[in-house]
Amino acid sequence: MSIVDRISRGLKATLGANLVNVVANGLLIVVLARSLLTPEEYGLLFLSLSVLGVVTIFGTLGLPSSVARYVTEYAENEPAQVPHVVTSSLGILLALSLVTGTAVSLGGPWIAELLDEPGLAALLALGLGYVLFQALRTYLVKVFQGLNRVDYSALVNTLSAVCRVIFAVGFVLLGFGVVGALAGYVIGLFLAVAVGFGILYYRIYRTFDRAAQREDGLLRRIVEYSVPLTATRGAGVLDKRVDTILIGVLVNPAAVAFYTIGKQVSSVCTVPARALGFTVSPMYGEQQASDQDRRAARLYEQSLEHVLLLYVPAVVGLVLVAEPMVRHVFGAGYLGAVPVLQVLSLYILMSAINRITSDGLDFLGRARDRAIVKSATAISNFLLNLLLIPAFGVVGAAAATVVTYSVYTSVNIYIISRELPLRFGQAVRTTIGVGAVSLLMGAGVYLLLPFVSGPVRLFGVVAFGVLVWSAGVSLGGLIDVRRAMKLFT
Repeated sequence: MSIVDRISRGLKATLGANLVNVVANGLLIVVLARSLLTPEEYGLLFLSLSVLGVVTIFGTLGLPSSVARYVTEYAENEPAQVPHVVTSSLGILLALSLVTGTAVSLGGPWIAELLDEPGLAALLALGLGYVLFQALRTYLVKVFQGLNRVDYSALVNTLSAVCRVIFAVGFVLLGFGVVGALAGYVIGLFLAVAVGFGILYYRIYRTFDRAAQREDGLLRRIVEYSVPLTATRGAGVLDKRVDTILIGVLVNPAAVAFYTIGKQVSSVCTVPARALGFTVSPMYGEQQASDQDRRAARLYEQSLEHVLLLYVPAVVGLVLVAEPMVRHVFGAGYLGAVPVLQVLSLYILMSAINRITSDGLDFLGRARDRAIVKSATAISNFLLNLLLIPAFGVVGAAAATVVTYSVYTSVNIYIISRELPLRFGQAVRTTIGVGAVSLLMGAGVYLLLPFVSGPVRLFGVVAFGVLVWSAGVSLGGLIDVRRAMKLFT
């Protein structure tokens, strides 16, 4: 199968799963925020998820990403060792996640007291289940990615998202409140993990001839490579979660809700970039291992051009429609999220570029460099949050995120440019062209905003912006429509 066909298959599966995840999360957000929970309850739920997200670092360390790297390498050169990579690493992961999950469940009251949020104690009692199944879900997704079966990764993520909505909403409707919503997350993860391990064993594991003995030093290399990945993952989770925790401590749960809305919309917007990055990242390492550095470089350059074409206008559009979107989708009670969302629009662009860059560094053997940069920017983000949140509230937290993530993304681009023979001339020309199209699109959207009085008209304005963008990039020769469509058909 050619690289284009493999990218197309993986991209369609991953993008489809991400779209399902977006719809599921969107439905969950709207139902919980508008109908079932107050802003304070909604903020408390996501404060608990932020705490659990930080704790889960210790339940996985960097093992899933390290396993993905070695699965890719051995599947290409020595397939009989792949079963040993899987079983050895899985045993370590189970021990880590069980110990960590038990600790957070037992220590829930102490954490709640430390953060001065008594309502957290009941939520953190579910920590064992959340940490264990979240760790196993991450492991499965990464193993499937390393084997270039991102369609299976997509299936696991889809099941988790759909089941999460069903059970979270169902338990809240049954009267279990915020605790019921979190229990829905846990059950969704459990069901996805159960199906994922069935697929891993019957569709993949049994197809490999298992070597009689594990290669000397194999487990040591997996663990050693996981060390910088642990630093990267830890810094990444800290970078994404610490601002939410600090807002809960320094402001209040309602402010957490406003900030969470902004972050969730940002997450929705980066779906295409996440799908593309998840699909192409293993191919950078694969091409480099085959002494095809130039092919890997062209793959990255083309990915970067497509991201710029999509996300530069997205930033302009989001700044303009933030207020009517929050008002008509989430409700007037969440208008405090509008300035947060406008500031985070720049984060969306940086995040999209980073999605096709950072994971690729792991597969290119540059995990240590990425870990150093990520750790430095995570610490900087923490310090900036401490400085800006007391002065500017949730907008200060958003600004800190934009500044530090922009630095992180820029350095990652520099690192990958040292690893691959990249040429950025076309990307610069693409940025200039799409910038002009975005200004034209923004002017049209701005003139139509006064007519937005409900969700239907809001959708119409967004659709108009998309039409202007698509016509501009096509007529301007910025995108080969036929080639782009080939990836999805």
